[in-house]
Amino acid sequence: MPSPPETRVLTIANQKGGVGKTTSTVNLAAALASQGLAVLVLDLDPQGNASTALGVDHRSEVPSIYDVLIEDRPLAEVVVPVAEVPGLLCAPATIDLAGAEIELVSLVARESRLRRALDKYLANRTAEEGRLDYVLIDCPPSLGLLTVNALVAAREVLIPIQCEYYALEGLGQLLKNVELIQAHLNPALHVSTILLTMYDGRTRLAAQVAQEVRDHFEAQVLATAIPRSVRISEAPSYGQTVLTYDPG
Repeated sequence: MPSPPETRVLTIANQKGGVGKTTSTVNLAAALASQGLAVLVLDLDPQGNASTALGVDHRSEVPSIYDVLIEDRPLAEVVVPVAEVPGLLCAPATIDLAGAEIELVSLVARESRLRRALDKYLANRTAEEGRLDYVLIDCPPSLGLLTVNALVAAREVLIPIQCEYYALEGLGQLLKNVELIQAHLNPALHVSTILLTMYDGRTRLAAQVAQEVRDHFEAQVLATAIPRSVRISEAPSYGQTVLTYDPG
């Protein structure tokens, strides 16, 4: 797969839970890395599901994104390679991150702490080992300070949308937040990609939701919709992405 002209930093965001943010993040990252690209996953969800799916240790004593945001630890000290997928790196999340929303409130430049750490890491890495092609940031299911940090750090937003009616309800609020961050904190931010997930071709509702999303966001919606699949749900319990668990 061709390398992009510069590092693409994408935040995978949707404040609705269970729409496939983490699953999309880890499987896209593994797919890109398997094509020879250098990819970094930043796990910003206190549940640490992306870290689990990539088989990365994220017990509370492990250096994590929490230390980067709150203690100003260099990102390079937190990033670890993913054993199963050459070329894929992960900065894990620990349960400590659950308190970070509150701790960030009193810190200076609280919205841009991840941006500063990431920019520094990318500059150093480019000088020493060659640049990364993609950075994918997995967000918690909320619009709090962790998600704001992710949106300020990125240039692009990828929104996974579950093919059900409720998924459309929260979309307006998310887009409003993206516009606010564009206006005040990160003018380069834009919604570049919308991914339809959990598509059930047997139901009329899924087809209607998919059509509605395509009508509203014609240029951003990916042609491929991700179908419901038990294999995708099973993969994380083996500490794997679906690409290594069941390539078929």
